Amino acid sequence: MYNLITSSYETVARLRASEPDFEYIDHDVSTYIDVPGELDEVYHFASAASPADFGRIPIEILKAGALGTHNSLGLARARGARFMLASTSEVYGDPLVHPQHEDYTGNVSITGPRRVYDEAKRYAEALTMAYHRHHRLDSRIVRIFNTHGPRMREDDGRMVPNFIRQALLGEPLTIYGDGTQTRSVQYVDDLIEGVLRLMRSDEVRPVNIGNPVRA
Repeated sequence: MYNLITSSYETVARLRASEPDFEYIDHDVSTYIDVPGELDEVYHFASAASPADFGRIPIEILKAGALGTHNSLGLARARGARFMLASTSEVYGDPLVHPQHEDYTGNVSITGPRRVYDEAKRYAEALTMAYHRHHRLDSRIVRIFNTHGPRMREDDGRMVPNFIRQALLGEPLTIYGDGTQTRSVQYVDDLIEGVLRLMRSDEVRPVNIGNPVRA
């Protein structure tokens, strides 16, 4: 379920047409969630992740990380389902350590415009671990690094769609900073495989999923 704040119905229409077990529910996860029937797994992936959205819908991003995580955890707990939180490499902020390992606590400013996303995910991780320890909820946390794939928005603001859009328009490719920074870029199919493997593992601590080859 999601409310299309950063997408459109066309992104899921093909699934509705081709997958008989697929059901789309238009819902804002920052409000109470109730899904009828049995649930085995809950995947909380609701959040805008594009830098273009950080200034456009900052409150919604914070609510998805705080209220959305709380409601999703509550649903998983009520149904005895395993829970997966989609976190992000942005929890490391402007890292002073490269590459970042899961035990690195990061270098994060809490007041910059990008920090609505960082802090929402850091809080979501803390809340997930609180449910795991206090309520014995069976939970998983995946920290997702830069991912690209079909149907990304042209104005997404991330490196790969930016380069593709500029190349198609014959524009110079924009390199931010001094050009020495690196990105761990992975294709979405590889990410999904990693997420599913993590969900079926016994690892409850946060796990980075990204491409070990940095560009």
